[in-house]
Amino acid sequence: MNRSPRFHLFLALLASVTLAACDSSSSSSDAGLELSLSGVEPLSNGFHYEGWLIIDGQPVTTGKFNVTENGAFVDLNGATIGNGSFDVDANVNDAAAFVLTIEPAGDTDAIPAATKYMGGDIVSGQTSLSIAHGSSLGDNFASAAGSYILATPTNGADSDELSGIWWLDPTSGSPQAGLDLPALPDGWRYEGWSVINGSPVTTGTFTSVSAADGFDGFSGAQAGPPFPGEDFLTNAPAGLSFPTDLSGTTAVISVEPYPDNSPAPFTLKPLVGNVPATASPFTVYEMGTNLGSIPTGSVRLR
Repeated sequence: MNRSPRFHLFLALLASVTLAACDSSSSSSDAGLELSLSGVEPLSNGFHYEGWLIIDGQPVTTGKFNVTENGAFVDLNGATIGNGSFDVDANVNDAAAFVLTIEPAGDTDAIPAATKYMGGDIVSGQTSLSIAHGSSLGDNFASAAGSYILATPTNGADSDELSGIWWLDPTSGSPQAGLDLPALPDGWRYEGWSVINGSPVTTGTFTSVSAADGFDGFSGAQAGPPFPGEDFLTNAPAGLSFPTDLSGTTAVISVEPYPDNSPAPFTLKPLVGNVPATASPFTVYEMGTNLGSIPTGSVRLR
């Protein structure tokens, strides 16, 4: 049967429309990903998480969210996001990597914040997420180490010496850094803590283990050493009394988002040390790694 030229033109147009529909299927409203996270804490004060796919070298948002205390995903209004499923308006099959960021309150832009938390390279449509990925913190802190002494240099010698903690090692005769920590990328700071009567009390944030931290609000009038640490002598927080005795307390080094969403310690606590109940001043005590505080996750494209 002969067909008119008009009929053949119709078939050609139909074929081109069908092919176009097939090509765009991966960027339809059905495209997206399934996100799973473990060990990730809720963010407060308007801070939130945001996922990003790296497509053709550019970040494409996969959505803003937070988590509840039991780890459920919720949107910024508190509504549950079922099974960690996020739609993405892009061709997810072209994604090379996934990055999770911590975004500040009021964030509305389409640019990832500097505080990149976890990441992973996508292979065969999926990836495991790690803080050690090069797009994020870049280290899992397995080689972190630390030591400290109890002393109160900011009120002179031989006075309340068990009421201060300093991450330094004086055994060589010239004080050396007591911490061995990887350099942090933009968007992160270290912070020291003493857990006193169950309450974490900051000793200050820092980026260098060989320089003073940014806080001396509890210290005395004299200068402290050029290392992270704090004397607990004045201005005690509610429920505590300074000077105190740090024997039997816990020393902690955390990794904090910058800017920080909370005055409390963040999830990442790579170093923890139990101060002996019979602690002595000027004695070097070791800390241990706390890799159980490291979060994990995975992404599966759909």
